[in-house]
Order: sequence, then C-alpha cells, then structure tokens
Amino acid sequence: MLLFLSLTGVFLSVLLIYFNGRKNQSVIYLSAFFFLISIYSLYDYALSFSKSVLLVSIFLSLIPIFGAMIYLIGPMLYWYVRSLLSDSSRFKKNDLWHFLPMIIFFLAALPNIITPWSTKVEAATNIVYDLSAMQYYKPTVLSQMFSFPLMFLSRLLLVFGYLIWAIVLFIRYLSKKEKSSVFLRQFFMIKWLTVFLGSLLFLLISHILLMIDLTVEGSYIFIAIKTIRVVSALSLIGILASPFFFPEILYGLPRFPEPNKIIKTEAIETPSLPKASKNISKQFESTYLHAIDEKADAYMKEFRPYLQADINLIAFSKLINIPAHHLAYCFRELKQQSFNDYRNEWRIKHAKKLIVEGKSSELSMEGIGLLSGFSSRNTFYSSFKKVEGISPGSFSTKLVK
Repeated sequence: MLLFLSLTGVFLSVLLIYFNGRKNQSVIYLSAFFFLISIYSLYDYALSFSKSVLLVSIFLSLIPIFGAMIYLIGPMLYWYVRSLLSDSSRFKKNDLWHFLPMIIFFLAALPNIITPWSTKVEAATNIVYDLSAMQYYKPTVLSQMFSFPLMFLSRLLLVFGYLIWAIVLFIRYLSKKEKSSVFLRQFFMIKWLTVFLGSLLFLLISHILLMIDLTVEGSYIFIAIKTIRVVSALSLIGILASPFFFPEILYGLPRFPEPNKIIKTEAIETPSLPKASKNISKQFESTYLHAIDEKADAYMKEFRPYLQADINLIAFSKLINIPAHHLAYCFRELKQQSFNDYRNEWRIKHAKKLIVEGKSSELSMEGIGLLSGFSSRNTFYSSFKKVEGISPGSFSTKLVK
C-alpha cells in the first residue's frame, strides 16, 4: 500500500507540473510538495517494509540526497499556501534561508558517500532483520552528535512547524473582516485548503507518534499503534487523492483586481470596473471576467497575434498584461473553451477572409493556412472543419458557385 501511494504521489506531481506548471506557477510548489512526500514515503517503505537488503543498501547510499530533500517539504508547503493567498508565486530573496536545514544536512551527510559499500550492505542486513538497528547506523556528522530519535523526529517536527505556519496564514486570511476578492465564488478553495491542511495535520501527528513508538524506549503508544497506522494511511490517501476531487486547484486561486483598477495595455484600455460591495461580489467577478473577455477580443482584432505560429496562452497573457491563470480561468468559466480553440477561431476568420478576397486563386490552401498562423496543412484543415463543418476547399468551392 505504501509503495503504491508513493508511486501515485510521484505520478501526480509529474502530472500537475506538466499540464499546469506554466499556466499557474503556484502548482510548481504543490507538485514539488507531492514529489517530496512521495520520496519520503518511498524512503520509509524501503527501510521499514521492503525486506530487501539491496534496496535498503541503495537508500542508505542516497541518504545525502533523499535525506536533504525531505527538509524541503515544509518550505514547499508554506510557499504553496502563501502563493494562493497572495496570488503571487514570486520567489523572494529572503526565501533563501528556508534552504538552510537542507544544506546543513547535505554537507553533514557527504562523508556517507565514501563509506564502503560493504559497510552499507552490512548495515542494511541488520536493518532488514531488526528495524531498531537503524539507530546504530551513523551516516552523517550530525547523527554522530545527536541521537537517532532526535535526528529522525527533527524532519517531521520541521514540517509540522511549517504546517502550523501555513494554517495560521490561512486562518488569519479567513478572519479578515473584509475578505479579499480571492474567494469570490471560489469557496471550493476554502474546502480544498481545509481538506489538504487537515489531512496533512493528521498524517504528521500520526507519523510522529509512530516514530516515537519505534525510537523511544518505554513508549506506551504501541497500545494504539494499529489505529495510528490506519489514520496515517488514510491521511496520506486523503492528501494524494484530494486534487482529483478538487480539479479547480489546477487553475490556481484567481485574485481579482481592486474595483477601481483599470485593465489596460499600451494600446488597449477598458473602462474601470464598477465598485464592488459585499452584496454584489458575484456580479463583480462576472464583470471582471467579461472585461478580460472584451480585452482579449479587442487585442486579437487590432494586433492579430493569432497570426504568430507560436502564440499560446502564456505568450498571450503577457501581451495583454493579464495573469495566465486569470486568463485560463476566464476561458474555462466564461468562454468554456480552451485558448487553442479560441485562437484557431480567429485564424479561421482570417483564412475565410483571404478566401473571400480571392487569394485561393493565387495560393494553395496550405499557403492560406500558413498565412493565417497555422503551422501545418493538417492542423489548418482539421481546425477549419471543426469550426465551419466543411473543409477550406469546399468553402472556396461554395463561394464560386
């Protein structure tokens, strides 16, 4: 079960960053968090349940890497929650200190690299037959200075500290008298963060209790150890499964601008948005989304960026000065289509205009497609038929008749 959950976490992290990393940079923090949690679970599985001397030996050899990476779980959690609540995933200079525990551990674990393989195999053999033998293996300079329970629990307690920090940020945000427009019609995000942070809290508490039972002599936690293991497993399942129940998180948490702000670019300017109040919050969101919609259409009409073969959501968001995840949210909620479909509709309009003007007698259909921004004949034909229901050749023929 633990191995399956760990591999699921790795798969989920790759899935998140592949499909949404560029549109919504806060997802990068979430993906890294899931990946690191999965690495920790794999590490736990290898040492506690695998019963493979070879696998345990490999993980003992990778302690400088895996052990150091675990110290980034807390920072990634904090940065993710902060980026949601502030609608800014910008990495700040003073965030560098969060890497300090990881760097200290990595440097302290470097001597483990030159430890003979035979020594690691011997230690792995002892651990496979008796997990408590782990405390006698001293892979780092720090483990020679501090006890095994303290070293092991320090990682969990560090993550726990960051979790409490993130929860405090969340509670303080919700307790504001005048809630920011981040949560306008975004109540699923409150549920998502509640489930996410709550599941992680249960997971950490149960895991800390498990570690205490395994490492502290005279512990009486073993009486409820089965219950704790069940809670730990269910919490991990909850964390890994939660994105599938809240797919909206992939679009981030759009923060809508202040009501008196003006959405503009160098050449396009839309009217300022009406002043919002608590009673018209939904109307304000709708107004903002329609303002984005109008701005996108106006920019497409005047500057025709769709004629560029490489134009995509990210590039277009920079052109009209709208955050990519705001734009993605608008396409999803208001237009109910992807940016690619929206862009191709403008390209088809341009292609139809060229055909009506008689360009089809001078150029091939492939040439018209290229002039309209399509990178290939097949893409042009399939997109034209999707929008118009007929091929560009049939459309040209109908005009002649």
